[in-house]
Amino acid sequence: MPKPKPEPVSRATHGRGVLIVIGGHEDKEGDRVILKEVARRVGRGRLVIATVGSHDPEGYFDTYRKAFKELGLEKTAELYLGDREQAHDPKKLELLEGAKGVFFTGGDQLRITSQLGDTPLFERVLEVYKRGGVICGTSAGASVLCTTMLVRGNGEESHRLGTLRMAPGLGLVKHMVIDQHFAERGRMGRLLGAVALNPVELGVGIDEDTAIVLNNSSFSVLGSGAVYVVDGSSVSYSNIAEGEDECTLSIFDVRLHLLAQGDVFDLAERRPRKATPRERKRLEKLTGGEGEGDAA
Repeated sequence: MPKPKPEPVSRATHGRGVLIVIGGHEDKEGDRVILKEVARRVGRGRLVIATVGSHDPEGYFDTYRKAFKELGLEKTAELYLGDREQAHDPKKLELLEGAKGVFFTGGDQLRITSQLGDTPLFERVLEVYKRGGVICGTSAGASVLCTTMLVRGNGEESHRLGTLRMAPGLGLVKHMVIDQHFAERGRMGRLLGAVALNPVELGVGIDEDTAIVLNNSSFSVLGSGAVYVVDGSSVSYSNIAEGEDECTLSIFDVRLHLLAQGDVFDLAERRPRKATPRERKRLEKLTGGEGEGDAA
């Protein structure tokens, strides 16, 4: 008897916008391929740079404002919350009126959710998204976009069952767990642990200076690193429910895909594919025509 088809991965809200999810440390001074895509989508609109994840945001906004200004994006504004009460402040809400995009910087994903979740300010973020804007997140700002986010787990060793910590995220993406700084911090073990906990969740690990551009039906890869997709829909066994905290994770029949710039992942089919000629042409324009190998 054939296995039932796994539930498609999709966005949780029904907006017309796009999500750009970045693995951290994106290039801000060189070719800036990822930031260039953000600027292209924001166009002549205003980008709100949310430094909410940082306990000490000094310098974050200035760095991004300079980088975006050099890319032709003139209208930027900083959003920071000293505490959750400020998420009800009319002046903070005004920052998002008419904004074309919101960019969540790095820091602590729990700080983002605890300060912003289920507040009038977060409703304004959703409004930006639903009217066709772009929502971006880098590092902690990337993980927080999911319904369930990774908070903690061993990185540079075999994954131990008791070290994994998950928490509710902002919910812009459902059925997907996103991890960042992926190869640089050796996070394959903890992503496998997250998928073992709930195999319906598609695990997506994103290297630094790498992003996925996510719409309703697929995501494409942009940047200098790789994206790792862990699909647990065919898992036949794991010890996640029976092992002690210090046990090493055991999991069988996991599917792994490794994607580079220009590759596309079909969320409905849970399958990667090569870019179409149209997608490749747009990517070559964005990257300055770096060659077929970089765009394929």
